[in-house]
Amino acid sequence: MENQSGQSKKNSNVIYFLIVVVLALLATDVYLFLQKNKSDTRIVYQEDEKNRLKVELDSLEAQIEQVSTGKAKITAELRAKNDSLETRIKVLRVQLDKGKLTKAELAKAQEDVKQLRYFVANYTAQIEELKKQNTNLVIERDTLKSNLATTSQKASNLEAQNKDLDSKVQIAKALKAGKIDIVAYKVKGSGKEVEVTRASPAKKIKINFTVASNTLADKALHDVYVRIIDPTGNLVITGDAGNFTADGQSLQYTYKTSIDFKDDGSTFTIDWVSQSNPAFQKGTYTVYLYSDNSTMGQGTFSLK
Repeated sequence: MENQSGQSKKNSNVIYFLIVVVLALLATDVYLFLQKNKSDTRIVYQEDEKNRLKVELDSLEAQIEQVSTGKAKITAELRAKNDSLETRIKVLRVQLDKGKLTKAELAKAQEDVKQLRYFVANYTAQIEELKKQNTNLVIERDTLKSNLATTSQKASNLEAQNKDLDSKVQIAKALKAGKIDIVAYKVKGSGKEVEVTRASPAKKIKINFTVASNTLADKALHDVYVRIIDPTGNLVITGDAGNFTADGQSLQYTYKTSIDFKDDGSTFTIDWVSQSNPAFQKGTYTVYLYSDNSTMGQGTFSLK
């Protein structure tokens, strides 16, 4: 009986031991299973985070390219920042393309992307500010061009107005004849002059005229040009004839002299001696007077 009781106790101990071993193995399996699940979860998390970081790098790279290809002229400093950011993105891509990342490597990559995000935001803001400044400069340039064109047009208009005004002033300053009286004379051997109405004895004419009052005209010597048209309509030409300009035309004169204008109502006389033979012909002569580039007046005389 004692042997049976001892054997039974021994068998019970073995069973307890086996139970403990089984429980220990089960606990080990559970631990290993949990650790495996934890490891798998960590690996999945790392892969997801790597992919997320790659997507963010793509976004940052696209953002850099978009602002860099705009119309703004990038300075050397901004170009250097651009190159530096692109280089950092390439380095991070290489790191993320590695097989498995340790926890420390993944944390480092996350921090690098975070800093990169800040630098890209700062770079983008600088580019946008530069674009804004360039736009303002273009607007200012166009405004200056417009103002310059307007000023130039105003200057041209003012110049034209000044020329027109100057022309009007010159016209207003020009001397104008009042009454013109022309008389033919013969000259006796003694030098005495006798008024005649017949062509055959006539040798010279006297052109007597007054000048209308003109406060704008210069009180000084004024050249006077005389054009004598004979009864056939031809200009009488002498050896002293020449050219002058009046009323916008170039004309030939018969005789040239000058008068001293004082705006005092004085009467002026111009003597002209014919050099032709005969000196005059029958008919009506027309005499034109010019001064200050315009017509002063005209008169006629007739010879039988």
